Amino acid sequence: MDKMILRGMEYYGYHGVFAEERKLGQRFIVDLELEMDLRAAGSSDDLTTTVNYAEVHELVQGIVQHKSFKLIEALAEHIASSVLDTYTMVDALTVRLTKPHPPFDVHFDGVTVELYRSRK
Repeated sequence: MDKMILRGMEYYGYHGVFAEERKLGQRFIVDLELEMDLRAAGSSDDLTTTVNYAEVHELVQGIVQHKSFKLIEALAEHIASSVLDTYTMVDALTVRLTKPHPPFDVHFDGVTVELYRSRK
């Protein structure tokens, strides 16, 4: 299956179990892998035969910046279902959502959840 991959989309959102996270907000990084047939777009060079990745970015940005979830798992699930609901050309997708600076007293590079969802 062909893929369109959107990497490193960074947004500021208000998600977390702790009240401070939902009040102060923090940075989130989203990667998407959209599985779909890209042959028509490749042969026609016509934007209407594919998914406009600028629109996908705007959809994800709206979710991350304007909704609030306690768990990043719930945020990732909402992104996955919204993309599948909006873009019927997408057969399946992988969402990788990273919280680079969780509020812990120890240092680590962040936490990431990864979801795979398909229409089948």
